[in-house]
Amino acid sequence: MIETITPDWPAPARVKACCTTRRGGHSAAPFDSLNLGLHVGDREADVMLNRRRLREQLALPGEPEWINQTHSADVVTLESDPGRDADAAITREPGRVAVVMTADCLPILLCNRDATEVAALHAGWRGLQAGIIQSTLAAMQSPRAHLLAWIGPGISQACFEVGDEVYAAFVDADSTASACFSANRPGHWLCDLAGIAAVLMYELGVAQVSRSPYCSYRDAELFFSYRREAVTGRMASLICIN
Repeated sequence: MIETITPDWPAPARVKACCTTRRGGHSAAPFDSLNLGLHVGDREADVMLNRRRLREQLALPGEPEWINQTHSADVVTLESDPGRDADAAITREPGRVAVVMTADCLPILLCNRDATEVAALHAGWRGLQAGIIQSTLAAMQSPRAHLLAWIGPGISQACFEVGDEVYAAFVDADSTASACFSANRPGHWLCDLAGIAAVLMYELGVAQVSRSPYCSYRDAELFFSYRREAVTGRMASLICIN
């Protein structure tokens, strides 16, 4: 049976959202077992079976609209944009399922209070630094004061060491980002990706930001982690309007 995490956020009842774990699928190690990514080296037949199980067991209103993620700031609107190279997807049409895949990067889900617009974002440090949050909010039609956000399971600060170049990329752009870094060893920092994303969304006017307590790196029984395992599967974070 597929195991998922339901966001703890005050979304309207018509908004359906969840994040998968690694449990309940068909893939063999090291993709065991609910790998949903076709690009990681897993058997295509196993991935497609996992995707079918996901759709059926969650009673999704349609097939998730998988996008080709490239750590960019590119956004698609599912109803009108034929392209699928992007790191965020927006929909305003009931029954369309926006989805992103992660394995340490942050999945971020957005909805408005009226349940008329939702979005799913893939946000690693490169995407955050490139402006994926800003691009998504600019492409949404809802007033930001009406938006709710949930930051799903990603790598925690205690497990995410980065070099001076990552620290500088964020702090040079916004000095307040320094609060989301902790000096570790010479030339290295522990980076709070979820903190950076949360602060940025509040600064940009998002009404409420909720955060998952899970760490994809530490919680090995529940989540895939690229930093922990390199060759591994991908979780999916999904959102739609019923």
